[in-house]
Amino acid sequence: MDDLLKLLKGNARLTNQELAVMLGITAEEVAAKIEDYENKGIIKGYSAICDDTIIDPQKVTALIELKITPQHQSGFDMIANQISSYEQVESVMLMSGAYDILLTVRGHSILEVSQFVSQRLAGIRDVTSTTTHFMLKNYKENGIIICSEEKDERGLVSP
Repeated sequence: MDDLLKLLKGNARLTNQELAVMLGITAEEVAAKIEDYENKGIIKGYSAICDDTIIDPQKVTALIELKITPQHQSGFDMIANQISSYEQVESVMLMSGAYDILLTVRGHSILEVSQFVSQRLAGIRDVTSTTTHFMLKNYKENGIIICSEEKDERGLVSP
């Protein structure tokens, strides 16, 4: 992977000037490379990694496995694109193994995600089964530590 892309994946908030110093090129060259990556579809977007438990402690994340009957002409693509259009769905991935598609879904409650699965996903004609796993605690996401335990620096006292 290109060094510029590695730096951006680690911290997309670095300025072109900061990136230029790290890479030994000019800020204009950095800007041109980034624009080229965006135009070619290599860079799809930028996002912040947030600790959702602070923003909304009731929010839940589920990983949902789907077994799908592939379509004659499009395989899994048509169904994956349909599922991708739902607002609750954060990611859709074609997988190897026992299930065909893995989804990341977020909702405001377990009930909301459960209703999404039973009313939306289970209703898709070629979805033959679903398995839902609710995330209990997020420790690390996209290489960023989300939850780290605070250490008790007081020490133990024993008689």
